[in-house]
Amino acid sequence: MARNRPRKPHLTPGFAGTLSAPERPEGDASPVPVRSPVADRGFTDAAGCRWTLARGPLDPRRAKRLAVSADLMSMGTAYDDEQELWFPAFLPEADRPGAWLEAGSRYDVDELLSYLAYEFTDQDGRTLLYIQTFC
Repeated sequence: MARNRPRKPHLTPGFAGTLSAPERPEGDASPVPVRSPVADRGFTDAAGCRWTLARGPLDPRRAKRLAVSADLMSMGTAYDDEQELWFPAFLPEADRPGAWLEAGSRYDVDELLSYLAYEFTDQDGRTLLYIQTFC
């Protein structure tokens, strides 16, 4: 029998929230809320490669396999000042096993810190494991 997962709250506003957001006064340095790569169903990385959401949230067994076999892995995000975009920060291959150990131990739990994994693909057929963090 399949387990019904509780839906994780969206941490960023959708289209309607963006429309109703008040405009910031010039010189205000407060961060602008942005949507995640999962909410946008894809993103373009800093190198200009377009990644499209293929599936997710993933079963933890598939996520664990992709932590080893995916072409790239991301856990966290970075901000490109030039393009003014959020995008996943890619992990060096040596850091991937440790990152999965951390994420796997708190995968889809109903606690303060939780992780969910998603699979993205690019037009060349490469695979990216993206681990989204919920706080």
